[in-house]
Amino acid sequence: MKDKFINGLLMVASKLQMNRYMSSIKHAFTANMPIIIAGAFGTLVANVVTSTTTTGLSLAKLPGMAFLGELTPIFNSINYATINFFAIGIVVLIAIELGKYYGHEETMLPVVVLASYIAVVQPFTTFKYVDAAGADVIATIQNVLPRNFTDARGLFLAMIIGIVATEIYVKLVDSHKLDIKMPEQVPTNIAKSFSVLFPSILTILIVAVFGFVFFKLTGLYLYDAIFKFIQEPMKGLLTGLPGYLVLVWMTTLLWSVGIHGTQVLQPIYQATLLQALTENMDAVNAGASGSQIPNILNTSFMQVFSTGSGAGMTAGLIVAILLFSKRDDYKTIAKLSIPIGIFNINETMTFGLPIVLNPLLIIPFMAAPAASATFGYFMTKIGVAIPMAYTVPWTTPPLLKSWLSTGGHMGTVLVELGAYVIAFLIYIPFVLIANKQQVSE
Repeated sequence: MKDKFINGLLMVASKLQMNRYMSSIKHAFTANMPIIIAGAFGTLVANVVTSTTTTGLSLAKLPGMAFLGELTPIFNSINYATINFFAIGIVVLIAIELGKYYGHEETMLPVVVLASYIAVVQPFTTFKYVDAAGADVIATIQNVLPRNFTDARGLFLAMIIGIVATEIYVKLVDSHKLDIKMPEQVPTNIAKSFSVLFPSILTILIVAVFGFVFFKLTGLYLYDAIFKFIQEPMKGLLTGLPGYLVLVWMTTLLWSVGIHGTQVLQPIYQATLLQALTENMDAVNAGASGSQIPNILNTSFMQVFSTGSGAGMTAGLIVAILLFSKRDDYKTIAKLSIPIGIFNINETMTFGLPIVLNPLLIIPFMAAPAASATFGYFMTKIGVAIPMAYTVPWTTPPLLKSWLSTGGHMGTVLVELGAYVIAFLIYIPFVLIANKQQVSE
């Protein structure tokens, strides 16, 4: 029964990992991470260094440092150019990654897919104002791209169009039925452009027609339908504690049988948790602080309270082994794991002790991140910690990670330290049992 369960889990995880769409989404998000970090850097500096209006601490508020406020537009523009165009970057990167899978690395592909995406969004925005007579008037501005189609709110539509448009383009090009043959005297780059001319036009046309027909039949734009029936329910699920804990449990379950659970499930949760984080950044940019920041659960929260020091919060296990283990093999592995554990890498623990397929250590390995996340959630809920609004590289050391993710909030740093203490306490009984297990072996 146990073997059947493990084999079934391995089969499902393998299919997810090998799926070309999941793989393309995962690689696209990974490739886009420097842009997200650049945007978070811009927001962080604008709020804790150059801002003179923020409600929290800022270097520009110190005597003689007000001149730093003149630099705020620089960092606001960095944020705008990165975070506010998140969905645009993902459309292009998915087209590139999926194109690689099919052997199509031509420069025209991401341009065609981006054009297809823009062809299905509404090219106007509306706003309400009060006229001279005191009446409310709704005005429409044509030929603009509203922000909700370019930032994290457009991610789901971006992923879907990125995949669909790439598939259409590749199939049309590979059919060779629409090729335009040019004389040999024509330069290669010009000949290539003409060879994909009709596939490019047809791809954009097919996607645009589908968006038009969908609107005529349902009265909803594609974005509105996806946002209402997919994106918002997913956000409600994963930014609520029960759904988030199920996600954490699934990642550690996959790890326990030797599968990189975080990487396998990343395409499923990444867009939702990143959307939650960018909403927090937007709130901070608008002057929000503390409990006014909307989303407790987001990608930075996961990095701090669920995968800190690696999946399973294994810093707690390292300390428990060093203090209580009588096994030389455990102590050796734990000592070797300290330098890389500081940077949240723990394969020496998962495969060295091992934790993988070890019934004794799997239990705390799955329990510790769930308990630490629950602790972090409720400490944030009551105001000891604050919601995180900045993303940092996943290799950022513990404690420094929560400090940077909150713009320097020491309460959150202490809560992260408390989370490691909880993980440590959970691992202790199992380390003591392992001492007796060695005698038995």
